[in-house]
Parts: sequence; structure tokens; C-alpha cells
Amino acid sequence: QVQLVESGGGLVQPGGSLRLSCVASGTSFSINNMGWYRQAPGKQRELVATISRGGSTNYADSVKGRFTVSRDNAKNTVYLQMNSLKPEDTAVYSCYANLYYQVNTYWGQGTQVTVSS
Repeated sequence: QVQLVESGGGLVQPGGSLRLSCVASGTSFSINNMGWYRQAPGKQRELVATISRGGSTNYADSVKGRFTVSRDNAKNTVYLQMNSLKPEDTAVYSCYANLYYQVNTYWGQGTQVTVSS
């Protein structure tokens, strides 16, 4: 089993930046893809960014050019650097991880990001 814990959320003004972190822990495991989802009240859950074990990335059009996802395999950690934040980025951000040879997805508890003046 794997546990994921996010940190780094908070309140920022439009145009500001935040860096989210997500640490995976548990018994012996090997993570294939991991990344970030977000969900705002009344909206569908959105896949924000993904990153493979080798470092290949994909981004939602809504964050392309502003967000950067990265990972440190030695630390079992994935990051989301968020720049030029907009009020529409306000949401609960959750990290996820997919393990080799497993179908199910592991989720973190989520961290709140609020962009407001």
C-alpha cells in the first residue's frame, strides 16, 4: 500500500506563485506515472499535470506555460510549481500515483489553493 501526503497550499494573490509537494510512502512499491488533479466547487475534477518515472510530462491546456510538474524518484516526491496564478486556479489539489502492475490509483488527501485579492 501507498500513502500520499500533499503540502504547500495556501492563499495567494493573483499573479503569485506556490509550490506543492507530495510525498509517497509505504511498503515496497514502484511508481509509474504520478501527478496532480484539482477540483473546485461545482466543477468537474480536472487532470492538471502528469509525469512519468522517466520525466515525460503532460499538462492541461488551462495551466500550460504556467505550471511545471517534476519529481524526485529517490525521495518518492512529486512537485507542482504554480506561477502566474489566477482566481480560476482556486481548487483542492490532489496528487495521485499509479504503481506498476496495479490498476487502482492512489490519492492524497488534498491541499487547498486559493487565489484571491
